[in-house]
Amino acid sequence: LTKMIASLHDENNRVTIPHFYDKVEELSQAERDEMAKAPFSLEAYKKALDIDEVYGEKGYTTTERASIRPTLDVNGIWGGYTGQGAKTVIPSKAYAKISMRLVPNQDNREITELFTKHFESIAPAGVRVKVTPHHGGQGYVTPTDTPAYQAAVKACKESFGKEPIPVRSGGSIPIVALFEEELGSKSILLGFGLDSDAIHSPNEHYGIFNFLKGIETIPWFYHYFVNNK
Repeated sequence: LTKMIASLHDENNRVTIPHFYDKVEELSQAERDEMAKAPFSLEAYKKALDIDEVYGEKGYTTTERASIRPTLDVNGIWGGYTGQGAKTVIPSKAYAKISMRLVPNQDNREITELFTKHFESIAPAGVRVKVTPHHGGQGYVTPTDTPAYQAAVKACKESFGKEPIPVRSGGSIPIVALFEEELGSKSILLGFGLDSDAIHSPNEHYGIFNFLKGIETIPWFYHYFVNNK
Protein backbone atom coordinates (compact mmCIF):
# COMPACT_ATOMS: atom_id res chain seq x y z
CA LEU A 1 0.00 0.00 0.00
CA THR A 2 2.77 2.46 0.86
CA LYS A 3 4.56 1.75 -2.44
CA MET A 4 1.33 2.31 -4.35
CA ILE A 5 0.67 5.59 -2.54
CA ALA A 6 4.25 6.77 -3.05
CA SER A 7 3.89 6.24 -6.80
CA LEU A 8 0.97 8.69 -6.96
CA HIS A 9 3.46 11.59 -7.21
CA ASP A 10 6.47 11.95 -9.51
CA GLU A 11 9.83 13.59 -8.83
CA ASN A 12 8.29 17.04 -9.40
CA ASN A 13 5.44 16.32 -6.96
CA ARG A 14 2.88 16.13 -9.75
CA VAL A 15 0.03 13.64 -9.43
CA THR A 16 0.68 10.65 -11.70
CA ILE A 17 -2.95 9.57 -12.27
CA PRO A 18 -3.51 9.57 -16.05
CA HIS A 19 -5.70 12.49 -17.23
CA PHE A 20 -5.77 14.02 -13.72
CA TYR A 21 -4.71 17.44 -15.07
CA ASP A 22 -6.63 17.32 -18.37
CA LYS A 23 -9.24 19.91 -17.34
CA VAL A 24 -7.15 22.00 -14.95
CA GLU A 25 -7.20 25.67 -15.94
CA GLU A 26 -3.74 27.10 -16.59
CA LEU A 27 -3.72 30.71 -15.42
CA SER A 28 -1.88 33.32 -17.44
CA GLN A 29 1.22 34.95 -16.01
CA ALA A 30 -0.74 38.19 -15.69
CA GLU A 31 -3.33 36.44 -13.51
CA ARG A 32 -0.63 34.83 -11.39
CA ASP A 33 1.10 38.20 -11.00
CA GLU A 34 -2.17 39.76 -9.81
CA MET A 35 -2.61 37.02 -7.22
CA ALA A 36 0.98 37.53 -6.05
CA LYS A 37 0.15 41.09 -5.01
CA ALA A 38 -1.58 39.75 -1.91
CA PRO A 39 0.70 40.06 1.14
CA PHE A 40 2.43 36.78 1.97
CA SER A 41 5.50 35.99 4.05
CA LEU A 42 6.95 32.54 3.43
CA GLU A 43 8.97 32.72 6.64
CA ALA A 44 5.92 33.65 8.70
CA TYR A 45 4.00 30.85 6.99
CA LYS A 46 6.64 28.26 7.88
CA LYS A 47 6.83 29.56 11.43
CA ALA A 48 3.07 29.36 11.87
CA LEU A 49 3.08 25.73 10.71
CA ASP A 50 6.28 24.92 12.63
CA ILE A 51 8.04 23.56 9.53
CA ASP A 52 11.53 24.14 8.16
CA GLU A 53 10.72 23.96 4.47
CA VAL A 54 7.74 24.00 2.12
CA TYR A 55 6.94 21.16 -0.24
CA GLY A 56 4.80 20.86 -3.34
CA GLU A 57 4.42 20.88 -7.10
CA LYS A 58 7.46 22.23 -8.90
CA GLY A 59 7.05 25.51 -10.76
CA TYR A 60 4.42 27.03 -8.46
CA THR A 61 4.56 29.20 -5.36
CA THR A 62 3.20 28.15 -1.99
CA THR A 63 0.06 30.26 -2.43
CA GLU A 64 -0.48 28.91 -5.94
CA ARG A 65 -0.13 25.33 -4.74
CA ALA A 66 -2.81 26.03 -2.14
CA SER A 67 -5.24 27.60 -4.59
CA ILE A 68 -4.93 27.19 -8.37
CA ARG A 69 -3.36 23.72 -8.35
CA PRO A 70 -5.05 20.45 -7.39
CA THR A 71 -3.54 18.13 -4.80
CA LEU A 72 -3.61 14.52 -3.69
CA ASP A 73 -3.14 13.91 0.02
CA VAL A 74 -3.04 10.98 2.42
CA ASN A 75 -5.20 11.85 5.43
CA GLY A 76 -4.61 8.62 7.33
CA ILE A 77 -2.98 5.22 6.98
CA TRP A 78 -3.11 2.16 9.23
CA GLY A 79 -2.87 -1.62 9.31
CA GLY A 80 -1.66 -4.59 11.33
CA TYR A 81 -1.03 -4.66 15.03
CA THR A 82 -0.94 -1.17 16.55
CA GLY A 83 -1.34 -1.92 20.26
CA GLN A 84 1.28 -1.75 23.01
CA GLY A 85 4.28 -4.02 22.91
CA ALA A 86 5.50 -6.26 20.11
CA LYS A 87 3.67 -8.79 18.00
CA THR A 88 5.11 -10.59 15.00
CA VAL A 89 1.84 -10.90 13.11
CA ILE A 90 2.04 -10.06 9.40
CA PRO A 91 -1.10 -8.03 8.59
CA SER A 92 -3.38 -9.21 5.81
CA LYS A 93 -5.03 -5.82 5.35
CA ALA A 94 -3.97 -2.19 5.27
CA TYR A 95 -6.04 0.95 4.86
CA ALA A 96 -5.62 4.56 3.82
CA LYS A 97 -7.83 7.60 3.49
CA ILE A 98 -6.92 9.66 0.45
CA SER A 99 -8.41 12.99 -0.60
CA MET A 100 -7.90 15.19 -3.62
CA ARG A 101 -8.45 18.94 -3.49
CA LEU A 102 -9.73 19.83 -6.93
CA VAL A 103 -9.89 23.08 -8.88
CA PRO A 104 -12.63 24.39 -11.20
CA ASN A 105 -13.35 22.30 -14.32
CA GLN A 106 -12.30 19.11 -12.55
CA ASP A 107 -15.36 16.96 -11.85
CA ASN A 108 -15.11 15.09 -8.55
CA ARG A 109 -17.01 12.09 -9.94
CA GLU A 110 -14.70 11.85 -12.93
CA ILE A 111 -11.60 12.22 -10.77
CA THR A 112 -12.88 9.52 -8.39
CA GLU A 113 -13.27 7.19 -11.35
CA LEU A 114 -9.79 8.02 -12.68
CA PHE A 115 -8.26 7.45 -9.25
CA THR A 116 -10.06 4.15 -8.74
CA LYS A 117 -9.07 2.79 -12.14
CA HIS A 118 -5.44 3.84 -11.71
CA PHE A 119 -5.05 2.63 -8.13
CA GLU A 120 -6.48 -0.76 -8.99
CA SER A 121 -4.17 -1.00 -11.99
CA ILE A 122 -0.96 -0.46 -9.99
CA ALA A 123 -1.66 -3.14 -7.39
CA PRO A 124 1.07 -5.84 -7.33
CA ALA A 125 0.13 -9.39 -8.24
CA GLY A 126 -1.58 -11.10 -5.31
CA VAL A 127 -2.90 -7.85 -3.84
CA ARG A 128 -6.61 -7.06 -3.89
CA VAL A 129 -7.71 -3.42 -3.84
CA LYS A 130 -11.05 -1.98 -2.79
CA VAL A 131 -11.68 1.76 -3.28
CA THR A 132 -14.63 3.22 -1.37
CA PRO A 133 -15.67 6.74 -2.47
CA HIS A 134 -16.98 8.99 0.31
CA HIS A 135 -18.03 12.40 -0.98
CA GLY A 136 -16.98 15.20 -3.29
CA GLY A 137 -17.68 18.78 -4.28
CA GLN A 138 -17.15 20.91 -7.35
CA GLY A 139 -14.64 23.76 -7.53
CA TYR A 140 -15.83 27.31 -8.14
CA VAL A 141 -14.31 30.65 -9.10
CA THR A 142 -16.22 33.88 -8.54
CA PRO A 143 -16.13 35.90 -11.79
CA THR A 144 -14.48 39.31 -11.47
CA ASP A 145 -16.34 41.00 -14.35
CA THR A 146 -19.84 41.15 -12.85
CA PRO A 147 -21.69 44.15 -11.29
CA ALA A 148 -21.81 42.24 -8.00
CA TYR A 149 -18.04 41.82 -7.93
CA GLN A 150 -17.48 45.48 -8.74
CA ALA A 151 -19.88 46.40 -5.92
CA ALA A 152 -17.85 44.23 -3.55
CA VAL A 153 -14.63 45.95 -4.62
CA LYS A 154 -16.13 49.40 -3.95
CA ALA A 155 -17.54 48.26 -0.60
CA CYS A 156 -14.15 47.01 0.57
CA LYS A 157 -12.49 50.25 -0.52
CA GLU A 158 -15.05 52.21 1.52
CA SER A 159 -14.53 50.26 4.73
CA PHE A 160 -10.84 49.32 4.53
CA GLY A 161 -9.53 52.20 2.44
CA LYS A 162 -7.56 49.85 0.18
CA GLU A 163 -8.02 48.19 -3.19
CA PRO A 164 -8.95 44.53 -2.58
CA ILE A 165 -7.00 41.76 -4.30
CA PRO A 166 -8.94 38.77 -5.67
CA VAL A 167 -7.43 35.52 -4.43
CA ARG A 168 -8.28 31.89 -4.91
CA SER A 169 -8.66 29.74 -1.84
CA GLY A 170 -8.20 26.02 -1.33
CA GLY A 171 -11.13 25.90 1.09
CA SER A 172 -14.16 23.88 0.06
CA ILE A 173 -17.64 25.43 0.00
CA PRO A 174 -19.49 22.96 -2.27
CA ILE A 175 -22.83 24.77 -1.90
CA VAL A 176 -21.49 27.69 -3.97
CA ALA A 177 -21.06 25.54 -7.08
CA LEU A 178 -24.49 24.03 -6.39
CA PHE A 179 -26.08 27.49 -6.35
CA GLU A 180 -24.86 28.11 -9.88
CA GLU A 181 -25.73 24.61 -11.10
CA GLU A 182 -29.29 24.65 -9.74
CA LEU A 183 -30.17 28.36 -9.67
CA GLY A 184 -27.93 29.79 -12.37
CA SER A 185 -26.75 32.30 -9.79
CA LYS A 186 -23.21 33.65 -9.43
CA SER A 187 -21.86 33.98 -5.89
CA ILE A 188 -19.71 36.65 -4.28
CA LEU A 189 -17.48 35.49 -1.45
CA LEU A 190 -16.36 38.24 0.92
CA GLY A 191 -13.99 36.98 3.58
CA PHE A 192 -13.22 38.93 6.75
CA GLY A 193 -11.19 36.31 8.59
CA LEU A 194 -7.43 35.97 8.86
CA ASP A 195 -5.11 33.04 8.25
CA SER A 196 -4.28 33.20 11.95
CA ASP A 197 -7.90 32.50 12.96
CA ALA A 198 -7.09 28.76 13.05
CA ILE A 199 -10.36 27.84 11.38
CA HIS A 200 -11.81 24.43 12.35
CA SER A 201 -9.14 23.90 14.99
CA PRO A 202 -9.80 23.60 18.76
CA ASN A 203 -8.74 27.22 19.29
CA GLU A 204 -10.57 28.75 16.33
CA HIS A 205 -11.18 32.45 16.92
CA TYR A 206 -12.32 35.59 15.14
CA GLY A 207 -11.15 39.13 15.80
CA ILE A 208 -13.63 41.81 16.87
CA PHE A 209 -12.03 44.29 14.46
CA ASN A 210 -12.77 42.05 11.47
CA PHE A 211 -16.26 41.29 12.77
CA LEU A 212 -17.09 44.99 12.92
CA LYS A 213 -15.49 45.61 9.53
CA GLY A 214 -17.73 42.92 8.08
CA ILE A 215 -20.80 44.67 9.52
CA GLU A 216 -19.55 47.91 7.97
CA THR A 217 -18.73 46.43 4.54
CA ILE A 218 -21.87 44.41 3.78
CA PRO A 219 -24.24 47.44 3.74
CA TRP A 220 -21.82 49.21 1.39
CA PHE A 221 -21.94 46.17 -0.87
CA TYR A 222 -25.74 46.32 -1.07
CA HIS A 223 -25.59 50.07 -1.62
CA TYR A 224 -23.28 49.78 -4.64
CA PHE A 225 -24.97 46.66 -5.97
CA VAL A 226 -28.43 48.23 -5.96
CA ASN A 227 -27.29 51.57 -7.30
CA ASN A 228 -24.76 50.04 -9.69
CA LYS A 229 -22.52 53.08 -9.54
